[in-house]
Amino acid sequence: MYFFLCNLTLVDMGFISTTVPRIMVDIVIHFTVISYASFLNQMSLFLIFGCMDDLLLRVIANDRFVAICHPLHYKVIMNSHHCGFLVLAFFVISLLYSFTQTLMVFRITCFKSMNIYNFFCDPSQLLNLTCSDTFTHDMVVYLIGSMFGVFPMSGILYSYYKVVSSILRFPSPGGRYKAFSTCGSHLKVVCLLYGTALGVYLNSVVI
Repeated sequence: MYFFLCNLTLVDMGFISTTVPRIMVDIVIHFTVISYASFLNQMSLFLIFGCMDDLLLRVIANDRFVAICHPLHYKVIMNSHHCGFLVLAFFVISLLYSFTQTLMVFRITCFKSMNIYNFFCDPSQLLNLTCSDTFTHDMVVYLIGSMFGVFPMSGILYSYYKVVSSILRFPSPGGRYKAFSTCGSHLKVVCLLYGTALGVYLNSVVI
């Protein structure tokens, strides 16, 4: 769990570093112009770290599931080689996801407006500004985006369903409390990430 938490911390630091420094500059000197190259760079890094964050939250839920539901097999299933491979695989998947999204945006050459109504560079924001038909682009963007939202979230929900079912069978209240306490911080982070993501993207769809 601590191995994944360390990686999650590093990813979160990279995640906020792609947007917060730029926002601070905009606030201090009131310079809200960003070049196209900087836009693509920020968007690529944002997608890489965002996808890694999503996948790491999923595997931490799986870690808690194994630790609580199969404690005797924990060291065998979640060994160091397996955990290292998972983090490396998540990084490669995140790179491919970012590359796919960036390539689609890079192919757009005509824009009806140059104003992005958001505080960070997002593919959906740029697709809304293009002059050409974006139906295919929209389908691919939202399909891939929903895959990285629905599958990890459904995995988290399933893991915690099994965790809660196992914890409720514990004979002592102290044991139940201790097991629940190891999951509380992770659940708060999950709610914070998915809650804000839904708020941002649902708001952009309404706009």
